[in-house]
Amino acid sequence: MAKVSGSQIGAVGAFTLGAIRRLGQATLFLGQVLRHSGTSLVRPALTVREIYFAGALSLIIIMVSGLFVGMVLGLQGYETLQTYGSEEKLGVLVALSLVRELGPVVSALLFASRAGSAITAEIGLMKATEQIVAMDMMAVNPIARVVAPRFWGGVISMPLLAALFSAMGIFGAYIVGVRLIGVDEGAFWSQMQAAVDFDHDIMNGVIKSMVFGVGISAVATFEGFDAPPTAEGVSRATTRTVVHSSLLVLALDLVLTGFMMRMWGN
Repeated sequence: MAKVSGSQIGAVGAFTLGAIRRLGQATLFLGQVLRHSGTSLVRPALTVREIYFAGALSLIIIMVSGLFVGMVLGLQGYETLQTYGSEEKLGVLVALSLVRELGPVVSALLFASRAGSAITAEIGLMKATEQIVAMDMMAVNPIARVVAPRFWGGVISMPLLAALFSAMGIFGAYIVGVRLIGVDEGAFWSQMQAAVDFDHDIMNGVIKSMVFGVGISAVATFEGFDAPPTAEGVSRATTRTVVHSSLLVLALDLVLTGFMMRMWGN
């Protein structure tokens, strides 16, 4: 059995302490963002601009991805349900899968890779070109002027994008299931309407997407603001944003799913 050297134990300890310290820094940074969010309310044009860049410019990838995910769900779901003679339940299967799980999670992963990385790169480049320092010298708070609008733009955009993803997915399943395969259209829509509950299903997805938006926006803004002011530093910060945001979304999805099942199960 190989012995563990003191240097290896020290490396593990240093990594753990570094991770805890960085988590604390991110928490304090999020508190500063929330404390200086008044500028986003006083000057809503800043937040609307970020909603456009984070949300509107992500519409194409979100809607196209949702359409194809819905088509795949329609094909796979029909093959599975046909085995049990329940083809008319295809609409219920697709709607519940998208609204409760796939819609918020997949759209959050796409949002992190597209908008989250862009937010990190933008803030990091502003730091590298000393625009952040210039704001400090002019007595302009960069967190209130630069970070907070981007944070709230991401938080607001995420639930809207998740809703569009789910809607396009249901439409894609309708095209495949009803128009191509031949599932009864009335049964497809009526059973979906009867089975999907607003409080337990739709609000489940809305809450998840809002929490995902907070997590992704917090990671993206923190990594950009904390990035070293070099090209390599900004590049690594962008990569960390995508990786950490994706892992955070999956971890939050597990926690939220368990919490909601317990809360609504009782």
